Amino acid sequence: MANQKGKVLATNRKARHEYFIEEALEAGIVLVGTEVKSIRMGKINIKEGYAQVDGEEVFLHGVHISPYEKGNIYNKDPLRVRKLLLHKREIRKLIGYIKQKGYTLIPLEVYLKKGMVKISIGVAKGKALHDKRRDIAKRDANRNIQKALRQRQKEI
Repeated sequence: MANQKGKVLATNRKARHEYFIEEALEAGIVLVGTEVKSIRMGKINIKEGYAQVDGEEVFLHGVHISPYEKGNIYNKDPLRVRKLLLHKREIRKLIGYIKQKGYTLIPLEVYLKKGMVKISIGVAKGKALHDKRRDIAKRDANRNIQKALRQRQKEI
């Protein structure tokens, strides 16, 4: 995952609920100036986003960046396809994952790192309904254990 992250601008909370995340990579995004300003204001939605490998390049689809209010003619389409900046070896690794059945690339979070907008892309495999139920049951059990421990410490 990304080390020494700066300010987190958007997270895809739905991703960890609906997918098993095998690996995460940090990538840069090719943006125009008004998009950067809009992202810095937190006007980005990555919930419906996904990444796709096309040849030797990776593109981000379905990510909505709201138009910058003061951008007038310089604003771009909010849902346009954006190129991701990755090293060739990382792209080859992603291609290897994607060729396996059931794997997809999804955005996990968008953040600032040294003044640059970065995105964390996860190699993910979809969860079945019973997997989601198992995760919910595990989370509830941990919550009950923590509650019991707190009650016990209050008694002591």
